[in-house]
Amino acid sequence: MRLALFEPDIAGNVGAVLRLGACFGAPVDLIEPMGFAWNDAALRRAAMDYGGQADVIRHVDFDAFAAGLTGRLVLFTTRGAERLDIARFQPGDTLLFGSESRGAPDHVHARADLAVRIPIRAGLRSLNLAVSAGIALSEALRQTQGYPE
Repeated sequence: MRLALFEPDIAGNVGAVLRLGACFGAPVDLIEPMGFAWNDAALRRAAMDYGGQADVIRHVDFDAFAAGLTGRLVLFTTRGAERLDIARFQPGDTLLFGSESRGAPDHVHARADLAVRIPIRAGLRSLNLAVSAGIALSEALRQTQGYPE
Protein backbone atom coordinates (compact mmCIF):
# COMPACT_ATOMS: atom_id res chain seq x y z
CA MET A 1 0.00 0.00 0.00
CA ARG A 2 1.32 3.45 -0.94
CA LEU A 3 0.23 7.02 -0.25
CA ALA A 4 0.59 9.71 -2.92
CA LEU A 5 0.02 13.47 -2.74
CA PHE A 6 -0.73 15.41 -5.91
CA GLU A 7 0.84 18.89 -5.77
CA PRO A 8 0.34 19.43 -2.03
CA ASP A 9 0.09 23.02 -0.79
CA ILE A 10 0.74 22.76 2.95
CA ALA A 11 4.03 21.53 4.42
CA GLY A 12 2.38 20.51 7.70
CA ASN A 13 0.03 18.14 5.90
CA VAL A 14 2.92 16.58 4.01
CA GLY A 15 4.77 16.13 7.30
CA ALA A 16 1.76 14.45 8.90
CA VAL A 17 1.40 12.11 5.91
CA LEU A 18 5.11 11.27 6.05
CA ARG A 19 4.71 10.40 9.71
CA LEU A 20 1.65 8.29 8.87
CA GLY A 21 3.59 6.47 6.15
CA ALA A 22 6.56 5.88 8.43
CA CYS A 23 4.43 4.48 11.24
CA PHE A 24 2.48 2.09 8.99
CA GLY A 25 5.23 1.17 6.52
CA ALA A 26 3.51 2.86 3.57
CA PRO A 27 5.83 4.59 1.09
CA VAL A 28 4.83 8.15 0.16
CA ASP A 29 4.96 9.63 -3.34
CA LEU A 30 5.10 13.43 -3.59
CA ILE A 31 4.03 14.77 -6.99
CA GLU A 32 5.46 18.19 -7.79
CA PRO A 33 5.19 21.08 -8.00
CA MET A 34 4.48 21.59 -4.32
CA GLY A 35 3.16 24.84 -2.89
CA PHE A 36 6.16 25.38 -0.63
CA ALA A 37 9.93 25.03 -0.69
CA TRP A 38 10.98 21.47 0.15
CA ASN A 39 14.36 21.01 1.78
CA ASP A 40 15.90 19.26 4.79
CA ALA A 41 14.82 22.03 7.17
CA ALA A 42 11.23 21.89 5.91
CA LEU A 43 11.26 18.10 6.26
CA ARG A 44 12.52 18.29 9.86
CA ARG A 45 9.99 20.98 10.77
CA ALA A 46 7.01 19.24 9.12
CA ALA A 47 7.71 15.57 9.87
CA MET A 48 9.66 16.07 13.11
CA ASP A 49 11.95 13.08 13.71
CA TYR A 50 9.84 10.78 11.48
CA GLY A 51 11.09 12.22 8.18
CA GLY A 52 14.10 9.92 8.13
CA GLN A 53 11.86 6.91 8.79
CA ALA A 54 9.58 7.60 5.81
CA ASP A 55 10.13 6.04 2.40
CA VAL A 56 9.61 9.07 0.13
CA ILE A 57 9.83 9.40 -3.63
CA ARG A 58 9.48 12.80 -5.29
CA HIS A 59 8.17 12.98 -8.85
CA VAL A 60 8.66 15.99 -11.14
CA ASP A 61 5.05 15.78 -12.34
CA PHE A 62 2.02 13.50 -12.59
CA ASP A 63 3.19 11.82 -15.80
CA ALA A 64 6.46 10.77 -14.17
CA PHE A 65 4.52 9.42 -11.19
CA ALA A 66 1.99 7.55 -13.36
CA ALA A 67 4.77 5.99 -15.46
CA GLY A 68 6.06 4.16 -12.39
CA LEU A 69 2.75 2.79 -11.11
CA THR A 70 2.52 -0.97 -10.76
CA GLY A 71 -0.79 -1.44 -8.93
CA ARG A 72 -4.15 0.29 -9.03
CA LEU A 73 -4.44 4.04 -8.60
CA VAL A 74 -7.16 4.82 -6.05
CA LEU A 75 -8.06 8.51 -6.03
CA PHE A 76 -9.68 9.97 -2.92
CA THR A 77 -11.91 12.83 -4.00
CA THR A 78 -15.12 14.57 -3.01
CA ARG A 79 -16.31 13.61 -6.53
CA GLY A 80 -15.68 9.91 -5.93
CA ALA A 81 -18.40 7.54 -7.10
CA GLU A 82 -17.49 4.83 -4.59
CA ARG A 83 -18.02 5.35 -0.86
CA LEU A 84 -15.12 4.36 1.39
CA ASP A 85 -17.28 1.87 3.26
CA ILE A 86 -18.18 0.12 -0.04
CA ALA A 87 -14.80 0.32 -1.82
CA ARG A 88 -12.61 -2.79 -1.89
CA PHE A 89 -8.85 -2.36 -1.67
CA GLN A 90 -6.07 -4.61 -2.92
CA PRO A 91 -2.48 -5.02 -1.77
CA GLY A 92 -0.32 -2.80 -3.95
CA ASP A 93 -2.91 -0.03 -4.33
CA THR A 94 -1.64 3.55 -4.38
CA LEU A 95 -3.96 5.89 -2.48
CA LEU A 96 -3.80 9.32 -4.14
CA PHE A 97 -4.96 12.62 -2.63
CA GLY A 98 -5.31 15.92 -4.52
CA SER A 99 -3.92 19.27 -3.45
CA GLU A 100 -5.60 21.00 -0.54
CA SER A 101 -6.68 24.05 -2.56
CA ARG A 102 -7.53 22.55 -5.95
CA GLY A 103 -8.11 18.84 -5.46
CA ALA A 104 -7.22 16.67 -8.45
CA PRO A 105 -7.70 17.86 -12.04
CA ASP A 106 -9.70 15.98 -14.66
CA HIS A 107 -6.67 14.20 -16.20
CA VAL A 108 -5.85 12.70 -12.78
CA HIS A 109 -9.47 11.59 -12.35
CA ALA A 110 -9.34 10.00 -15.79
CA ARG A 111 -6.21 8.00 -14.89
CA ALA A 112 -7.62 6.63 -11.60
CA ASP A 113 -8.75 3.02 -11.50
CA LEU A 114 -11.11 3.82 -8.64
CA ALA A 115 -12.45 7.14 -7.28
CA VAL A 116 -13.39 6.96 -3.60
CA ARG A 117 -15.05 9.48 -1.33
CA ILE A 118 -15.08 9.51 2.43
CA PRO A 119 -18.71 10.14 3.41
CA ILE A 120 -19.19 13.15 5.68
CA ARG A 121 -22.22 15.14 6.85
CA ALA A 122 -24.18 17.06 4.23
CA GLY A 123 -23.25 20.72 3.85
CA LEU A 124 -19.58 20.25 4.77
CA ARG A 125 -16.90 20.41 2.05
CA SER A 126 -14.13 18.04 3.01
CA LEU A 127 -11.73 16.73 5.63
CA ASN A 128 -8.14 17.83 6.14
CA LEU A 129 -5.74 16.08 3.74
CA ALA A 130 -3.73 14.30 6.44
CA VAL A 131 -6.89 13.21 8.27
CA SER A 132 -8.30 11.83 5.01
CA ALA A 133 -5.06 9.96 4.33
CA GLY A 134 -5.17 8.41 7.81
CA ILE A 135 -8.78 7.29 7.44
CA ALA A 136 -8.15 5.89 3.95
CA LEU A 137 -4.92 4.08 4.81
CA SER A 138 -6.45 2.57 7.92
CA GLU A 139 -9.38 1.11 5.98
CA ALA A 140 -7.16 -0.13 3.15
CA LEU A 141 -4.76 -1.82 5.58
CA ARG A 142 -7.66 -3.33 7.53
CA GLN A 143 -9.16 -4.84 4.40
CA THR A 144 -5.87 -6.21 3.09
CA GLN A 145 -4.58 -7.33 6.49
CA GLY A 146 -1.63 -5.05 5.90
CA TYR A 147 -1.11 -3.56 9.36
CA PRO A 148 2.47 -3.92 10.63
CA GLU A 149 3.06 -6.43 13.41
